[in-house]
Order: sequence, then C-alpha cells, then structure tokens
Amino acid sequence: MAKKKDISPAEMPVEDKLKNLYQLQTMLSEIDKIRILRGELPLEVQDLEDEIEGLKTRIENATSEAAQLRSRINELKTNIELATKKLTDYQSQLDNVRNNREYDTLNKEIEFQTLEVELAQKRIREAQNAEKDKEALVERAKQALEERAQDLEEKKNELDEIVAETKAEEEKLREKAKNLEMQIEPRLLQSFKRIRKNSRNGLGIVYVQRDACGGCFAQIPPQRQLDVRIRKKIIVCEYCGRILIDPELAGVKPDAVKEEKPKRKRSTTARRKPTTDTPTANDEA
Repeated sequence: MAKKKDISPAEMPVEDKLKNLYQLQTMLSEIDKIRILRGELPLEVQDLEDEIEGLKTRIENATSEAAQLRSRINELKTNIELATKKLTDYQSQLDNVRNNREYDTLNKEIEFQTLEVELAQKRIREAQNAEKDKEALVERAKQALEERAQDLEEKKNELDEIVAETKAEEEKLREKAKNLEMQIEPRLLQSFKRIRKNSRNGLGIVYVQRDACGGCFAQIPPQRQLDVRIRKKIIVCEYCGRILIDPELAGVKPDAVKEEKPKRKRSTTARRKPTTDTPTANDEA
C-alpha cells in the first residue's frame, strides 16, 4: 500500500487537494496582510526612484545642449571675425577700383559680409538666451533632485523599518507556501492563482456561508451545495468563479440558522365580538 507522501498531487483525493488549496490561500492571505501593512511605501519609493532617474537624465540632456550652444556661439564669433576681416579688405580695395563693374562687385561683397555679421550676431543672441534657459533648467532640476533624494531616503528608512519587522515572518510564510505548492497539481494550482489574481480581495477559494458563496455572496443551488459537502469533485461558483468548499473542511463552524417558529394562520373569516352582554330582541323572543 502506497504511503500518502508517495502519492502524486494529481492522484490525491479531492478532499486533500481542497485542504492544501485552502491552507495555501491562508498563507497567501497572511502575506497580503503584511504587504498591506507596508501600505503604498514600496510604490512611493519606486516612483521617487523613477523621478530621480528622470531628473538626472534631464540634467544630462540640458547640460549637453548648453555645451552645444556654447560651441555654436564660439563658431559664430569666429565667423564674425572672418567676415569683419573680409569687410576691411573689401573697403580698402574700394580706393583702388579701376571701373564701375569692379566697384559694384566690391559693394555687393561688402553688403553680403555685413549681412553675415548681423545674422551671426542675431544667432549668437538667440543661442545665449537658449543657453541661459538651459542653465536655469539645470538649476531647477538639481534643486528638485536634491529634494527628491531627501524624500527617497526618508521613505526608504521608513520602509526598511517595516520590512525588518515583518521580513522573518514573510520569509517563513513564503517558504511554507512554496513547499505546499509542490503538493498541489500544477494545473489546479495555475487555475487557483488565476482566480486569485482576478479576485478583488485576493481569495481564490472560499467556503459556503448560509447557502451562499463566501466570495460574491450569490445563492448556491441545493444540488451544488451537496456536491460541495461530499468533496468528490472541484466545485466553482457559477458567478465569480471561485473554488467552493464546505465550512467544516475550512475549519469553520457553519453559522447556525435560527429556526423560525411556524406562524399560526389566521382565519379568513372575521369573528364578531358582541359589543355588550345585553341580549338582543331576537334572544328575548
């Protein structure tokens, strides 16, 4: 005769499968409570870390763009120096022109180089303004980065304190849950996890309460209640899809339903009560 520990999860009786699932549900619910105790701190820490990375990227990009603008300004200044030198040469050549054609050509060159200088000066002013904007952006981002880094340190310290208090208990529960999962049929375990994930309260298996599903509180037909009690097959709620078990298997005493005393039926015929004890005329007759 094979020992119980040698039986594969798929060959286990349905009752044992349901017991293992409910025990697993209990452990996972305890882990969920620990997570709730931590609250939104892990998410807040993650958000702050993402924001800090974004600020660092913004600072790097703005610093790089400011450097490119300074390089562009130096290039424009060099162009102005070259154009100014050409202007000086062209103006000196005007004194030695020999005909009108040469004079007109020099004037056009002087006009062109003058426009080049003016355009370069305009672009320098624009680049300088853009550089100031980038530098201001970098300063604001650095200030925000310093504030977020301080907030992150505070949140991390708060989270570390809570984790330190619950870490041992959580690891112990996770280890037990991991060992228990090995005793559950993989296909059933996968279905249970899927149901639990889609459930708002994280419950994948519930017990019947007062003829209703313990998850969605929908009424369960008598035949399905009987199927749940005999524990011969996996029964799920027709409305929410949770796995159903009877309270006794879950170790819960079923709620005692108060028996109502049958009400006495009143006669449809109204009884007349004499208003007085004085005999009527017909009685005297």
